[in-house]
Amino acid sequence: MSTPPASSATGESLPPSSTFPASEPPSQAELPSHIGKYKVIRRLGEGATADVFLCHDAFQDRHVAIKKVRAWKEASRSGEAALNMRDHFFAAEASLAGRLTHPNVVQILDAVTDAPEPYLVMEFVPGVTLKHFCRADRLLPLDQIVELGFKCAMALGYCFRQGLIHRDVKPANLLAVIDEQGQAVDVKVSDFGSALHLESDQTQVHRVGSLAYMAPEQLEGGDLDARADMYALGAVLYHLIAGKPPFEAPAQMALMHQIYHQPPKSLQELRDGVGPEMDAVVLRALAKRPEDRYRDWDEFARALSDLVAKQLIPLARFTEVKDSERFNLLRELEFFAEFGDVELWEVVRRARWRRYPVGHHLFKRGQEGNSVHIIALGAVEVVREGRVAAQLGVGTSVGEMAYLAPNPEMRTHSTDVRVTQVCTTVSFTPQLIGSLSGECQHRFDRAFIKVLVRRLHAAHEQLAHPRRIL
Repeated sequence: MSTPPASSATGESLPPSSTFPASEPPSQAELPSHIGKYKVIRRLGEGATADVFLCHDAFQDRHVAIKKVRAWKEASRSGEAALNMRDHFFAAEASLAGRLTHPNVVQILDAVTDAPEPYLVMEFVPGVTLKHFCRADRLLPLDQIVELGFKCAMALGYCFRQGLIHRDVKPANLLAVIDEQGQAVDVKVSDFGSALHLESDQTQVHRVGSLAYMAPEQLEGGDLDARADMYALGAVLYHLIAGKPPFEAPAQMALMHQIYHQPPKSLQELRDGVGPEMDAVVLRALAKRPEDRYRDWDEFARALSDLVAKQLIPLARFTEVKDSERFNLLRELEFFAEFGDVELWEVVRRARWRRYPVGHHLFKRGQEGNSVHIIALGAVEVVREGRVAAQLGVGTSVGEMAYLAPNPEMRTHSTDVRVTQVCTTVSFTPQLIGSLSGECQHRFDRAFIKVLVRRLHAAHEQLAHPRRIL
């Protein structure tokens, strides 16, 4: 895969006419020294009515991206209609400041609306947009595309539960986080200027979005639901897989005709490695009628995750446990039943995931406990003085005293815990749990309390009715 350009994603995409190739960086002329309390480092992009800057927040000691609306005098050349549209889109984004908190959504940290040149303060995401990977010579591996698509589906599902339909899902509005090897390891949804607020009383602007990724019902300017964004994400995945969008035409009317009436070409004909299952998942999202798409975002995300979990696509690294697999494993475990999506993602990324063979000891008698294991797959047995005291399966936990005990003496294991079926566990040390967010720690505490209550009840039943417990 080719190395991404040196330009940085801003946490906010700009119109295609305002993007810059790596060889032509945005102009640094007339760079302000500060925007409010933020020190300006460099200009990241220029749009029709706004500029985006990389800035430093000295108070939080972090970089941020600031989208600043240009002065009225300069912007007024675009005309009154353009100004009204600009104000609407700025207000739409400003209203979301502090509202969206998801690991795959760019955070809008603050909105300053009463300055001569209003501005938004956003999370800075170093990397590139997914538009970079839409060219035939830069295509991502199929399993990577599915993984990014899964995360986008989860993020857009979260936004929909907050009462938002994005309406402008396209590669340029999806920011890829790039690792040192040039791999796209994560993604964040950005640019909510076109978002439809389902619970807002204000007049909404209709027929916004990018034509190549717009669903038929969105072209008509009618009422929309989450399935319009599903269509757009399907079109993005199609573009990432094939290196071209599902529909192409030299004229706008011809493109609209294709979106309304022409089925997209099968992806199996456009790229090696695409099987019928992957083809079907993407094409269902691109169905002409909303009712023929997925019922909800969870169903779409599950369909994408299954492609990896069931090995229906070639895996670049066969032994790797993908984030989508981890997320869905956690969702199925009773221990994590009260964890929200944000907390689950925190567990996905911070936990240690291990697979153990039959006969392996997770713990041995006399050892001091230093980790908690939650069984995601497989089974273990608890052995006390040579006798099997309990058999534990999926969803149970062992080693809780490493986290709950107030002193080291109480953390010493009195039993052996041995793997009886090939076992995948999610494990934590007390230090790692202590580094999680307060909300995530609270969920762990509640889950551990439930585990202890069940075990106390089982012990009470055994003492009161010993013959019931075999």
